Amino acid sequence: MRRLAAPLLLFALALALAGGDARGAELVLSLSKARVTITSNFTGDTIVLFGVIAPGEAATPARPQDVIVTVRGPSESFTTWRKERFLGLWVNADSRSFLAAPSYLAVFTSRAPALIAEAEILRQEQVGLDNNHLLQRIGSDYADVVPQDPFRQAFLRVKQAQGLYFERPAGVEFIAPNVFRATIPIPGTAPIGPYEVVVKTFADGALVSRGALDLEVAKIDFEQTVATTAQDHPWLYGLATALMALAVGFIANLAFRRD
Repeated sequence: MRRLAAPLLLFALALALAGGDARGAELVLSLSKARVTITSNFTGDTIVLFGVIAPGEAATPARPQDVIVTVRGPSESFTTWRKERFLGLWVNADSRSFLAAPSYLAVFTSRAPALIAEAEILRQEQVGLDNNHLLQRIGSDYADVVPQDPFRQAFLRVKQAQGLYFERPAGVEFIAPNVFRATIPIPGTAPIGPYEVVVKTFADGALVSRGALDLEVAKIDFEQTVATTAQDHPWLYGLATALMALAVGFIANLAFRRD
C-alpha cells in the first residue's frame, strides 16, 4: 500500500497545481484502486482514498478545514422484525421494511461530526449513520423516521454487527495542510455491485466543496459464473445444485458403506 501512496499522491498534487480535474478545481480525489475483485479465498481488502484541496481553500489556524467521507454500497431492501413472547414462545409480532437502503455504509471524518458543523447541517448533508436517510414503509406511507425509532436502531445494530455499517471519527488524516487520506476497509462479506465514495469539505461549519468517485466490488472467474447463473437462470442453478448434492451423497455412500 505504501508503494501505491507515493505515485497517487504525486498524481493528485499535479492535478491540483494544474487546476483540478473534471470534477472541479476545489477538490481532487483518487482511489488506490477503483475495483475490488472477489475470489473464493477473498477475506477482505483495503482501499485508500487520497484527496487534495485547492491551495486557496487550504486549512489555516484561523479557518480549520474538515473532511467527511461517506461510502455507500449498492441499494437493497431489508426487513426488521420485532419479537414478542406468546404462550412461552418468541414470535414475530411486527415488522418494518427499509427500502433502497445502502447495503454498505461507512462514514469517516477528520474529527467528531459535532465539532464540524451544526446538527441541522449534519442532517441536511447526511453526515453519520443517524443522519443518513433510511426510507421505510410504514403501512401505506413511505418516510424516514427519527433516529431514536426502535426499528431504525435495530436495523443499524444488525448492520453494524455484520461489519457493514460503521463510523470512524478520526478516519480522515491530513498528511499536509491541504492533502488528506482515508483508509476504507472492504470486508469479506461486502455485497457486490457499484459503490459511491462521496467527499465533502467544511470550514467554519459550512459546506465548502464536494466530490465523488465510483468504486466497484465484483466477483470474477468461477464465482462470477456461478453468481450470474443463479441470478439469470435460477431453475437451472437449483437443478444443478440438487444433482450435485445427490452425486456427492451417492459417492459418499459408496466410499463409506460397510459390506
